[in-house]
Amino acid sequence: MSTTVPHSAGNGLQFLEEGTPDGPIVVLIHGSLDRAAGMLRVSRQIHKESHVIRFDRRGYAHNNSHQGPFTVAGNASDVVSILNDREAILIGHSFGGNIALATAAQLGQQIRAVSTYETPLSWFDWWPRNTAGANSLTVPTADAAEAFMIRLIGRKRWDQLPESTKEARRAEGVALTTELQSIREGAPWDVAAIECPVICGYGSKALEHHKKGALWLGENLKHAHSVEIDGAGHGAPNSHAAAFAELLIRPHLAPLP
Repeated sequence: MSTTVPHSAGNGLQFLEEGTPDGPIVVLIHGSLDRAAGMLRVSRQIHKESHVIRFDRRGYAHNNSHQGPFTVAGNASDVVSILNDREAILIGHSFGGNIALATAAQLGQQIRAVSTYETPLSWFDWWPRNTAGANSLTVPTADAAEAFMIRLIGRKRWDQLPESTKEARRAEGVALTTELQSIREGAPWDVAAIECPVICGYGSKALEHHKKGALWLGENLKHAHSVEIDGAGHGAPNSHAAAFAELLIRPHLAPLP
């Protein structure tokens, strides 16, 4: 039976370890305005065959008091600290995919493989400027998280959330806007520095730019390919957790040749 154990990294970041203690380490990295809980269904799919690490990224949920910087490089340093020289497979949803790729570029052979899912490539001029993330950058920081959530889930669902949940999300506006702005300013990782196998996922219901981004990664990273999750949109880790695990994680769990 899997037991979730809380830990603290050398830099004070809180994280969770669960699953099979002697299995391959799989780090699940959530996207913008999300939290470790957003990757729980995926963790449950693989906990019998891997040692899973989940964590609230800096600026979010249990790590919301972190002072930053809220950049890809800053988040990647947290993954480095959590791993503490251990070999791992990195799985990044949305913004988390950029963190996974940046960490792989930094750590080289310590990272066995990476998977990304609908990861934003906002530094390209073809990336649209009317996305949920882009829209959140056009309002005051105090309103950014609310604007982002309303764009994603709709005004009705937002209004139905408990006020405590709304306040918690609003407080994450600084992390949200800073990290999203950082990837508009330039690529946060070097294509040539990523040597490990990479699977680049997108859903059949993906927005066109998310699909284009996944295909670009599959075509331009050295050892990469793209896969589609049938019936999935951007929230695949929750809506299609079994397919997410089957297509984006289990291929990396096979023994190394």
